[in-house]
Amino acid sequence: MEQTKLNGLSRRQFLKTASIGMAAGLFPGLSSQALAAAPGKLETTSAKLGFIALTDAAPLFVALEKGFFAKHGMTNVEVLKQSSWGTTRDNLVLGSSKGGIDGAHILTPMPYLISTGAMTPNNIPVPMYILARLNLGGQCISVGNEYKDLKVGTDVKQFKTALEAKKSGGAAINAAMTFPGGTHDLWMRYWLSAGGIDPNQNINTIVVPPAQMVANMRVGSMDTFCVCEPWNQQLINQKIGYTANTTGELWSKHPEKALGMRADYVDANPNATQALLMAVMEAQMFCEEPQNKKEVAEICAKRRWINAPFTDIVDRMQGNFDYGTGRVVENHPEQMRYWKDNASYPFKSHDLWFLTENKRWGYLPKDLDSQAVIDKVNREDLWRKAAIALGVDKSDIPETTSRGIETFFDGKVFDPKNPQAYLDSLVIKRV
Repeated sequence: MEQTKLNGLSRRQFLKTASIGMAAGLFPGLSSQALAAAPGKLETTSAKLGFIALTDAAPLFVALEKGFFAKHGMTNVEVLKQSSWGTTRDNLVLGSSKGGIDGAHILTPMPYLISTGAMTPNNIPVPMYILARLNLGGQCISVGNEYKDLKVGTDVKQFKTALEAKKSGGAAINAAMTFPGGTHDLWMRYWLSAGGIDPNQNINTIVVPPAQMVANMRVGSMDTFCVCEPWNQQLINQKIGYTANTTGELWSKHPEKALGMRADYVDANPNATQALLMAVMEAQMFCEEPQNKKEVAEICAKRRWINAPFTDIVDRMQGNFDYGTGRVVENHPEQMRYWKDNASYPFKSHDLWFLTENKRWGYLPKDLDSQAVIDKVNREDLWRKAAIALGVDKSDIPETTSRGIETFFDGKVFDPKNPQAYLDSLVIKRV
């Protein structure tokens, strides 16, 4: 039967065009031009993706709950809570065929630490790819109420003195992070060392899963910790500690989590991978829109996801930061970004910084060919393909794989063209 024509378009074409127009209106990052064709026949409609209970995993929650995975044909995606980053690693090493997972919301350095075997059982490499960045910023360094009078911020001079006094009295002093060589570890180490505190000599760095940070601070297990939300806000709401800084104050608009996948899944399922990536990117656009922030916070609060009070999530999700010290910043310039400021694009220059810092602290060998590893792990080419398929505006697609020279809060400069010069400029390091 011949299809009804509407202004020269078939009914099917008309409906497709209308849906594209609505999508472009909902997500300003999408071009008003018709979206390119979806990927070819999907090799699978299934994927098992892990996540940690943190607000920067929101794009995965939203992609499932708002139907973006299904929209792109991935109707059997499971988004599975992991108890720690170590568990995420172990399940990625296993892979879904052995009861593990295919990919995850993950600390950006972890796919490199797994691919090189630096942080895997028996140091056996498991090839991984980074498909997208999930967010910029949004992490915080918190301090216990023991130091509330100091109102610790980016400057640690007084904090250093207090820690030295505590240590001289025989007490242990601990800085908690979530995974060795991961983002939280690196933010904590950078902050401490910039102020003259050697994280290898002057303080114990300990690993604590994100959801256990507040409980451990309550019983005095650590003096400071670095983690994503909602745990920093929960610390304040429970009157146990306060926010010293949001990590964007250390490095403005810094990269944070990534969408990482096992290379064998991606290589075997290129079309399904593109569908997954497109769904996550659309979810990132949804999460970025101010009018959606409350709903995203409500989704995050659910038991199946973060399982935390809505009041611990919503303020910082909307960009409003009460540091717990009397300092309040509305619409914080360093609030978490899911899409804005090229938040989704995985710049290779950023991965180079993470590898350089992992060399700094001895997690990776100093003679590792960083660029060669990045070219294997970072699949920004797949991101670009997905962006074109989605009709992302050209202005939201970076022209190069480098964001250029980065400047940190202490004045240090990282030039991706000369990472060794950056490493040489750092006073406190293991290498």
